[in-house]
Amino acid sequence: MPPLAWSGYELARTRRLDAVSVVVVSGILLTVGATLMGGSAKLIQIRDALVTGAIGLMFLGSLAMEKPMIFYLARAMMARDTEDGAVAFETIWQRPGAPPVFRMMTAVWGLGLVLQTALMCYLAWIWPINRYLLLSPFISYGIFGAMMAWSLWYRGKRMRAAGLM
Repeated sequence: MPPLAWSGYELARTRRLDAVSVVVVSGILLTVGATLMGGSAKLIQIRDALVTGAIGLMFLGSLAMEKPMIFYLARAMMARDTEDGAVAFETIWQRPGAPPVFRMMTAVWGLGLVLQTALMCYLAWIWPINRYLLLSPFISYGIFGAMMAWSLWYRGKRMRAAGLM
């Protein structure tokens, strides 16, 4: 409920949806939908992974848009920090080399989330439930952490190459 309340508050305050709120609310709605499906122990085990995979597909689908998902997520984060953050962030898109960086990051995150889902589904299939429940959070957070570390490294590398650091 707190993420839904926060997203509703932000929508009422700014009169616009931001990408972070859309991803959070989508994740919550997908989780609720997966929960309502009920199902076997295996389906219950992989329910969260399926939501992660759906979000990964959203990232990959956004590559067909003019600006991909990572751009909108980063802009939403910057807009929360300053009054004119969203407008200022739009100028970043105009910098030479910026669009491919956002596209690469979106593709890596999308593929990473989809591959994480595939791995978690495979492990749920071959491991006993108690092993899966014990180890799956460490695997999921490890993959997420690796993607975050890659993103910070890649962003820094690209900024150094552009002379921005």
